[in-house]
Amino acid sequence: MKEIIAIIRPRKTGVTRDVLEKLGFPSMTATQVLGRGKQRGIVNEVSCEISPDVLSQNQTKRMEFIPKREISIIVKNSDVGLVVQTIIKLNQTGQIGDGKIFVCPVENALRVRTGETGDDAIV
Repeated sequence: MKEIIAIIRPRKTGVTRDVLEKLGFPSMTATQVLGRGKQRGIVNEVSCEISPDVLSQNQTKRMEFIPKREISIIVKNSDVGLVVQTIIKLNQTGQIGDGKIFVCPVENALRVRTGETGDDAIV
C-alpha cells in the first residue's frame, strides 16, 4: 500500500475528488493547509479579498504562505500510477503553484469497525 499526498490549489479540490471517486477511489482526507514553494509566496494566487493593511505589511507584495488543499489517499501499490497521473492531469496548469505529490509507503491499515487489515481495509 502507498499513501499519496497531494498539495493542490483549493479550487481544484472538487474536480479532483469527483474524478477519483468515478475511478473507484472514493476515500480520501482533505485538509486546508498553508504553504509555499521555492517562489516564497506569489501575488494574486488567492481569489479572496486581502486587506490592504495585510498587503502593506509586506514590502514585496507577496503572501508569506498560500492557501492550499492537502489530500491524502491510501491505495494499493498497483493503483499508484493511475491515481498520481489523474491528479497531475487535473491539477497541472503549467503555472507556479500547481502543487506537489508525495508517494509514501504504508506498512498496514486497519478498519476499526470490522477489524479488516491490509488492502481489505482500504477498499
